[in-house]
Amino acid sequence: MIRSHLDFSGLASLEEDLKQLTRAENDRVRRQGARAGAGVVRDEARRRAPKRSGKLAKNIVAVTAKVSENSRATAGVRVRERGKASDPSNAFYWKFIELGTSKLPPAPFIRPAFDAVEQQAGDAAIEKITQALDKVLTK
Repeated sequence: MIRSHLDFSGLASLEEDLKQLTRAENDRVRRQGARAGAGVVRDEARRRAPKRSGKLAKNIVAVTAKVSENSRATAGVRVRERGKASDPSNAFYWKFIELGTSKLPPAPFIRPAFDAVEQQAGDAAIEKITQALDKVLTK
């Protein structure tokens, strides 16, 4: 599994605004921001994925997890791998392309996608958090 993360803990002004929200509002705002950043990475990974049938790109998805105890929202990009190999929502072979095999050289597309849009993903997350905060605080 390939893991990377973006850390926004240094944004004091956003943290102050988030403290004004209820726990549920805070969690929702953080999840929206994390999901926006993951969406940028997902789109870039889809763009970079090999295009033989299009199945691989369709199965690259952004996912959001619950907000953790320490108020961290987690979102990421993964490739669906459920069901039979012929199932349209199963691109189990992505690992062989990304990491290579004994007979196939690696052709990474997920990690380079993250590296290419890391700043844009962070900007998208901050923008979404700011929009969501404005919406909640103006109620």
